[in-house]
Amino acid sequence: MPLTLGIDTSNYTTSVAFFDGVNGHNVGKLLDVPEGQLGLRQSEALFQHVKRLPDLWHTLSQKQNITPDGIAASTKPREVEGSYMPCFLAGESQGRSMAQILNVPFFACSHQQGHVAAAAWSAGRIELLDEPHLAWHLSGGTTELLYVEPDGAFVKATQIGGTSDISAGQLIDRTGKRLGVAFPAGKALDALSMQSSSDEFFSIKVKNGYFSLSGIENKMNGLVESGETAQDVCRFIFNSIIYAIEQATFDVLNYYKGLPVLYAGGVASNSLLREKVTQSTEAYFAEPQYSADNAMGVAILAYRMLEKEQNQNEDAINSIATK
Repeated sequence: MPLTLGIDTSNYTTSVAFFDGVNGHNVGKLLDVPEGQLGLRQSEALFQHVKRLPDLWHTLSQKQNITPDGIAASTKPREVEGSYMPCFLAGESQGRSMAQILNVPFFACSHQQGHVAAAAWSAGRIELLDEPHLAWHLSGGTTELLYVEPDGAFVKATQIGGTSDISAGQLIDRTGKRLGVAFPAGKALDALSMQSSSDEFFSIKVKNGYFSLSGIENKMNGLVESGETAQDVCRFIFNSIIYAIEQATFDVLNYYKGLPVLYAGGVASNSLLREKVTQSTEAYFAEPQYSADNAMGVAILAYRMLEKEQNQNEDAINSIATK
């Protein structure tokens, strides 16, 4: 059975993974962000990735005797023209070098494609990669509702909704900073929100699947300044984000009727989101560790690409043999 390796060096996490067609394992580590900051400069993120990758490969090799048949890396945030972040150079350069040394194929994909693949596999719906569906990519830098369709062994994701300004992850991290919570703040705010029973939310205007989250941020700042409890502030933030996501999904489903909705990205691991949206739509979630940034989806796409190339080679051989 073939084995593939995946590398993902995002602006938040360094990750490596293997996949054998059925099972896999991901090892990742968050980047170190100085206290009080909401992220890293690209040069610092790139430096940390370069330093961490050898240790992560060592950790992964303790789980699996690695002799890969193919290697892939995420080389850009999204599969669209102009999408670029220097932090992905760390994974791409190491992946290409390893592939050349081992004489195995290298495949490039986007960070977003990896998220979709990891979510589908982890949710037990890997077949979605071969069918049209909707997907939310909810992360620190992205809040996009996507129409996803097969594109060979990969997937093509076209944005059809989402935020027009700050992302859900940025809103969550900015709230965490106001409350004195360390970056990234998602898990801590999730836990705080579950200690509140408030139903308050900001009724965001949603039009054709798109919305703005800046109004929620302004309201959040007002709540903090007025002395609202951290628990209720966090609950308000998540209630408002969930309202926007649900309304945008309903908008889009008026056109893309009957399609399942896959949730990917770190914000998709939020407890309240997972509880509420599954009650209103046919929603599928990855396990939390595969919602956050990971290399599993990249390894899965490498496996699918390798499988496709092998099938094409076999077809060519059979075609020659029958002539």
